[in-house]
Amino acid sequence: MRPIPLILLLASLLSACATGNDPSRSRQVAQSGALKVHPGLLGQAVPTELQGTSPVVTTAAAEPAETPMRMDEEGLRTQRSVYFDLDQAAIKADYDPILQAHARYLARNPQTRVRIEGHADERGSGGYNDRLGLKRAQSVRATLLGHGAGSTQVTVKTWGKRKPKLLGRNEEAWAENRRADVIYEQDAGK
Repeated sequence: MRPIPLILLLASLLSACATGNDPSRSRQVAQSGALKVHPGLLGQAVPTELQGTSPVVTTAAAEPAETPMRMDEEGLRTQRSVYFDLDQAAIKADYDPILQAHARYLARNPQTRVRIEGHADERGSGGYNDRLGLKRAQSVRATLLGHGAGSTQVTVKTWGKRKPKLLGRNEEAWAENRRADVIYEQDAGK
């Protein structure tokens, strides 16, 4: 009967330690209205309706508030990966503004070409991951075409599990490798 009280004592001590140093518990921030975070601060494409607004800046080291994300080729490169759930090729709604921005750029620049490279994590057979990477690339291509990119501007390629972005055998690495990347023509040599 002694091990149970000892286990309870250890569990309560560990839970007390876990919450004792949590800075979010010790400091409360009062705010009225909805929390507003500019998408540019999150590394996401800024929707056109927000480009005129200035982002909320919380640190002195942040970029100037007046600088919206550039919607040219260079600016669009900052957000060009679309991530997927396990064994899925459906695009999450979070990525629609990003893909719309890429499609708008492609529609305005018909000479520009992109390649969508589909990837999968290391789990599963090579053939399965190649097919899944291809489906992911095709989903991104279809979305770009649906938002106005030309069909000759967008090609697809699958890498399956052969080109991981993050090495590792854990959920963090697997999540990072379940993606499709938008590669602009001049990126091919990099």
